[in-house]
Amino acid sequence: MTASWKHWLAAGAVAVLGLAGCGRSAGSSAHPAPHTPKTPAKQAAGKKSAPIPWHSQGSSPILPGDVLIADSHNNRILLVTPQKKIVWQFPSPGQPSPLHDDDDVFFGPHWDEIITNQEGYDVVSIINFKTKRVVWNYGHGGQPGSAPGYLHTPDDAFLYNSPQGQYVTVADIANQRILFIRRSTHQIFKQYGQTGVQTINPPATYSAPNGDFPAPNGGMLVTQINGNDAILLNRNNQVVWTVHFPPQFYYPSDANFTPHGNIIVAFYTNPGALIKMSPAGKVLWQYSLSSGPGKLNKPSLAVELPNGMIMVNDDHNDRVIIINPQTKQIVWQYGHTGVPGTAPGYLNVPDGMDFLPAGIVPGGHNPVGHHLWSYPGEGR
Repeated sequence: MTASWKHWLAAGAVAVLGLAGCGRSAGSSAHPAPHTPKTPAKQAAGKKSAPIPWHSQGSSPILPGDVLIADSHNNRILLVTPQKKIVWQFPSPGQPSPLHDDDDVFFGPHWDEIITNQEGYDVVSIINFKTKRVVWNYGHGGQPGSAPGYLHTPDDAFLYNSPQGQYVTVADIANQRILFIRRSTHQIFKQYGQTGVQTINPPATYSAPNGDFPAPNGGMLVTQINGNDAILLNRNNQVVWTVHFPPQFYYPSDANFTPHGNIIVAFYTNPGALIKMSPAGKVLWQYSLSSGPGKLNKPSLAVELPNGMIMVNDDHNDRVIIINPQTKQIVWQYGHTGVPGTAPGYLNVPDGMDFLPAGIVPGGHNPVGHHLWSYPGEGR
């Protein structure tokens, strides 16, 4: 979430905040087959069936996959390998961007689509990875609202499959609600919270909900900025437990589960902080530096990778980093600290990320699973 939200908060409220992993090469032979001239028909057929370009060099001990980055102030999405090579970009270089402040970005369940919430533009979009086309929108660009079809400061949009068809969830922050939207009809079929009611009283009402991450068995992990907490809901919108974050930190952003079932959250402050806690509320790990190269500046999302490393959007330092949790040292970085740019190796307020696991070639219709936030029974 971007800083624009903080101006909306009611007086006395804290200022509000704002992965999918590595794909391997699709495969190539060291000894190319003899060239056979194609007829025009075969050439046309070849153009239709040509695989998407994929040049990932595979994983590394630090980053066991590729990272999808929402480069929000450049209005683009990048897919970057552990070797820091851009292997996919939307829009293509030199093309105008249909995106405006793409805040978060996540792969769809089959890795063939990407969903992004344009927080400052009040729109959620789905992009076909292979064709690089926007195939679905919800919201009215630059027109915040609460009526059907409208959003106000959307955050963390996710795309799900279910027996009833695909649907989207989104934390509609300034409307104090979380929406469930049927993709095929654009209709809201479920809502958590009351529209426009900013009160800390889950599950009836919320106060600036900015996270709605998937949880086991069809549940949801909701982050409340003004509550400084994370709430686990079951599939029936009942509170299972609430974790309150330490009072010395504020403005929690996008709490999510680690691979071992704990909670990790970033604090969108300067200096920023990261906390890992157990569901019982015990602090297991924290990261907060007031100076030096490791100091964070408004980080908006932290995730724990399968290898235990912590990947972070360090938004206003214009970088995505990986922290070794044992040494608390930055061991990988994409972007130049505090230097925004558009050239390869540069970012401008990266505000979202996802992780593409090794062995997944995006753009194909892959089986559901391998997402960091894939859990049994999450489809409703």
